[in-house]
Amino acid sequence: MVASAGGGSGSPAYSDDRRPLSVGERAEYERLRSAQAVRHDRLRTVGASLLVLLAVVLAPFGVVAAWAATTISDTDRYVDTVAPLATDPAVQNLVIDRLTDRVVSNVDVSQVTASLDGVLARNGVPPVVVDHADTLAGALKTALTSAVHQVVQGVVTSDQFSAVWENANRRAHAAVVKVLTGKGGRAVQAKDDTIVLDIGPVVDSVQKRLADAGFEKASRIPDVDREIVLLRTDKLTGAQDALRLLAVLGRWLPVAVVVLAALGVWLAPSHRAGLMATGIGIGVAMIVLLVGLAIMRQVYLDSVPPDTQPRDAAAAIYDTLVRFLRDSALTWLTIAIIIVVAGYLFGPGRGARAVRSGAAHATGALGRAATRVGVRTGAAGRWLARHRRLISGLVVGAGALALALWNSPTPSAVALVLVIVLFTLVALGVLAAAGTTRPGPESPEGRRSDGVVGPPTT
Repeated sequence: MVASAGGGSGSPAYSDDRRPLSVGERAEYERLRSAQAVRHDRLRTVGASLLVLLAVVLAPFGVVAAWAATTISDTDRYVDTVAPLATDPAVQNLVIDRLTDRVVSNVDVSQVTASLDGVLARNGVPPVVVDHADTLAGALKTALTSAVHQVVQGVVTSDQFSAVWENANRRAHAAVVKVLTGKGGRAVQAKDDTIVLDIGPVVDSVQKRLADAGFEKASRIPDVDREIVLLRTDKLTGAQDALRLLAVLGRWLPVAVVVLAALGVWLAPSHRAGLMATGIGIGVAMIVLLVGLAIMRQVYLDSVPPDTQPRDAAAAIYDTLVRFLRDSALTWLTIAIIIVVAGYLFGPGRGARAVRSGAAHATGALGRAATRVGVRTGAAGRWLARHRRLISGLVVGAGALALALWNSPTPSAVALVLVIVLFTLVALGVLAAAGTTRPGPESPEGRRSDGVVGPPTT
């Protein structure tokens, strides 16, 4: 039986009787030791792969869960999400056309022309004029439609409509949550596979303006016509169970994804390879989520009848409702790309070494330039140079923490944090170089000398 008194390959090895190993025994010992190390690495690789795979699979659901817990379940966030629709031209045209049609449909143009026939006959107008009075019906309806459209447009494009839209969506939010997540009381229901908004105050304002202009029939708009369709739900209720579960998980599922990914990277024999694999996997998962949202958009638009909602209005409502979900997916895709690029740049590849070397020479040159103009960081710069890895890790960690604390970061926010992190790293590199540059014998002012110590390459 072979035993080892030390853990390293250079430690003396002894047999059971404590005598030194022979050449053959040492070869067998090294073979067994290498096999054990290989098995250990394989177990770590399998465990890390499973953790990373689980994190990648759960990543899209984590993004949707965070969206469901904030945008959908929270009333204020939901109202803020759909608020831009009040000024969307497609939605405004939908409301204008619906109200205009309802007002005009309550005016009997044929009755107006019949009354006109009687008035003309009683006033002795020639019969040929009286007989052709009914041909004015088309012109009268066109003029009426144009006048009503102008009044309705003035109301819908005013600031009043934005306030009415917000209040209507606040009241309808319970129905949205009920349909999408199954939460809410039995009294909250959608109407005929639709979620409707009550725009009664807008109708009242339109009626008043039309009555003031002489259109008395405007007061007869039925109460049932005070609503417009926000969403059709027959294509959405199928996802109710999944959305209900994701809404319950809320922010815990994204945290679980991050924890699983971190454990997988930590367990991997090569942390860099594990990090890059995680970045690639999450990037692919976000692309799948974005493609799924695009497919769902097309399915939803195809399911909405034109008489319920024009296609452009339905598209505007869908895009606005899921815009934070799409932004979150794009944000994580951006982060995944940054992770993969960073992992490559810290690797042994020729391109990565060239980038690191170029960065070190650039910061060194800037540091030397700073010393030439009298800017020297002294002991602080030397401390930065000695602890370069630690400082770099702290800066990158601070950037990651900023993104974690950022409320729904967008891709532009990720880019901003990345620029700040890179600028900080460059500035620290220059300060470190300024502290490690020592004047040479030929240049008392601090020009380049053999004593220059720049940031080491990785």
